[in-house]
Amino acid sequence: MSIEVNNESGVTVDEAELVALARYVFERLFIHPQAELSILLVDEPAMEKLHIELMDEPGSTDVLSVPMDELTPGTPDKPTPQGMLGDIAICPQVAEVQAKNAGHSTQDEMLLLTTHGILHLLGFDHAEPEEKEEMFGLQRELLSGFTGKAAPAETIQ
Repeated sequence: MSIEVNNESGVTVDEAELVALARYVFERLFIHPQAELSILLVDEPAMEKLHIELMDEPGSTDVLSVPMDELTPGTPDKPTPQGMLGDIAICPQVAEVQAKNAGHSTQDEMLLLTTHGILHLLGFDHAEPEEKEEMFGLQRELLSGFTGKAAPAETIQ
């Protein structure tokens, strides 16, 4: 499993915990052990630039996901094929504001955003009510399993 974190945000983040979470999610969703994931932590100006380039939307955002090989969750009998899951960009400064507004820690928000980003890479979405219920339910389940406590409340920009 290749999980790389590149912190260009200027904010200290527990990168080892993000990697541990990603490994946990990979195991629970039967992602091939050689799948690749890149997590990029960026400041608000860099996130705004990415947001415009990728989504044609102005302003910074919390997390962006860029899938590569369109992998989907596997099963115990049939894990996902080996491949490049994709890239996640997270803005810790936006995460900090969202965490404060939601009443939990910035690190909890970083874990939530990492999980959220991975689920988007795996094809989950929250545009429709049924999709949102499925994605956020799985997100809460994964976060609770990883942290051993109730998952933090979701924040959506």
